[in-house]
Amino acid sequence: MILKNLTAIGLALLACAPALAQDAATPEAKAFDGSAKRSQLWLTSGFATYHFQSDQDLNGRNPGLGVEYRLSEDSALTAGRFFNSDRQHSKYAGMYYQPLSYMGVRFGAVFGGFDGYPKMRDGGWFFAAIPTATFEYQRVGVNVAVVPTYKDRLHGGISVQLKLKLFE
Repeated sequence: MILKNLTAIGLALLACAPALAQDAATPEAKAFDGSAKRSQLWLTSGFATYHFQSDQDLNGRNPGLGVEYRLSEDSALTAGRFFNSDRQHSKYAGMYYQPLSYMGVRFGAVFGGFDGYPKMRDGGWFFAAIPTATFEYQRVGVNVAVVPTYKDRLHGGISVQLKLKLFE
């Protein structure tokens, strides 16, 4: 089932790739957000999370698999599945928007839907905006997210996600 969902997500992103990559080779090509157009597919890992609520028995090892399709310097689509801090399976789909850059690190947020957290909408889907920083070097990269605590429903922390570029 997991492989089926990720395969469907991956195929959908690949189907969009030619349209999104059109004119990406020309230096003056601009994406919808005004930044330089890019066309890259990344394979992403799950997360390693340091929780702010260290007194609770939370899972900091969050294995998973996902994809990220970089549209431009500032934006990317993302989707995947991981084992969350509450020891439940979660899915996510969203978009990174990172318009700020300093010394090769992009700053912004990921906006998207998440599920699988039992105290948040009974494990159903919910929207979240999570501050992020991204660093990419050639074929490897890392996303760092600062997940805010939300009442007793979501546990905050700093999550690190590794990624590997599949093609450009």
